[in-house]
Amino acid sequence: MGAVLVIDDDPHIRELAQTLLRGAGFETVGAGDGRQGLRALEQTAVDLCLVDIMMPLMDGVEFCRVARRHYPELPLLMLTAKGQLPDKAKAFAAGADDYLVKPFAGAELVMRTKALLRRYHKVVEQLARAGEVSLDALGHVAARGAASLDLPLKEFDLLFLLASHQGRTLTRRQIIDEVWGFDFAGNERTLDVHINRLRERFGDQAGFRIATVRGLGYRLEETP
Repeated sequence: MGAVLVIDDDPHIRELAQTLLRGAGFETVGAGDGRQGLRALEQTAVDLCLVDIMMPLMDGVEFCRVARRHYPELPLLMLTAKGQLPDKAKAFAAGADDYLVKPFAGAELVMRTKALLRRYHKVVEQLARAGEVSLDALGHVAARGAASLDLPLKEFDLLFLLASHQGRTLTRRQIIDEVWGFDFAGNERTLDVHINRLRERFGDQAGFRIATVRGLGYRLEETP
């Protein structure tokens, strides 16, 4: 699956994040501040860094600046209790790719980690199934039996995400962040349009349906 370096001076948060990521199949390494994090990068190959902002000795912003210079292809996900826009702007200016505010939901942490790895073309789960439709994320290939399906990129990504979490409700915000990215400037109507296109494309004949969970989001369910 991949390896994640978790850098946080709070041992409880660090262990929680590592436990959640290990439960999702990732290997993890822990560090208590930015300096320890840089030493860990010299000693261990990792695919992504999860970095707290407020830390002693070297905070997360400075870590991002240094890491971005020496490891330009390393995804950086900020994890912090500071959720104001100026704090986010500072983190992004330092080289962070995404931002997650404490307290966080475990499922969102895992989803953002996987999304960021996909954005950097790192190895994550590549196969999923929605009823009779098989999906291969590596080549963006969709098929129903032996027949290939021509799906537009965003429709493929959306169906792959829902199929990867079959039976679980995903919020609208989670879906948009994962499929369109945290910096998406459009509105949620874009998501609705793509959901409707998938429903029109497959109807009730492909062994699955996309259910609307009112006030929350969407869920993919198998059908008889």
